[in-house]
Amino acid sequence: MQWYWLEQVKPHCDQFNSIHEKLIARWQELGERRRRIAPEAPLHLTGVFDEPEDRITVEYMRDVAQQAGWRSVPLDIAEIGWNGEVFTDLADNPIRFLFKLYPWEWLLRESFGEHLLTDRIGMVEPPWKMVLSNKAILPILWEMFPGHPNLLPAARERSVLSGPCFEKPIYGREGAEVRLLAAGEIPERRPDRVYQAASRLPRFDGWHALIGSWVIGGKAAGIGMREDRQPVTTNTSRFVPHYFK
Repeated sequence: MQWYWLEQVKPHCDQFNSIHEKLIARWQELGERRRRIAPEAPLHLTGVFDEPEDRITVEYMRDVAQQAGWRSVPLDIAEIGWNGEVFTDLADNPIRFLFKLYPWEWLLRESFGEHLLTDRIGMVEPPWKMVLSNKAILPILWEMFPGHPNLLPAARERSVLSGPCFEKPIYGREGAEVRLLAAGEIPERRPDRVYQAASRLPRFDGWHALIGSWVIGGKAAGIGMREDRQPVTTNTSRFVPHYFK
């Protein structure tokens, strides 16, 4: 969408956006690996299809995968079965390769999560992504690399940080349950929270601006700009296109 905006509004400018091309290229790389393992196996793509954002994202990922040569099968997360040996789709076909728009920590809590230890399903999102989605890593990173310019002071205890800070749930996305605490404000202790020193976002015409980065196959692929009147970016923050000359 933001690329179409660029072509229509700023046709003589450019944009840091190669997401589409890099996704296709990455699916082609994964397709080469598939041909060595199970050349006839399709790609199943799953998510919570009752959520429009999930359904649209899965359909887009399905589109780029098909452009890269994959045969694909969409499947709601609730429709995945287990036949006692392997995960299956609605036609009882084994699922060999799965793209999932569903958090690992949720997946492992499900009743069939224990089967992930025995089934040899090929997950496109690797399990180590659980480490990156767990904010408990923030205090550990600060302890390992104190003062690093790419990090903010973080701790499991609010009292360790003297100034204003953000209280964040260990598991949370898109700004859910994030609170800005004033200097000296001590909330009730909760073991499922971490605290990170506040770093104010730049403001333009009253809007706080935040850059989100895409990384595909270990390479920078583009940015997305989010803006909000509030200092915490959420899933209702507006998305704005960008350009550079």
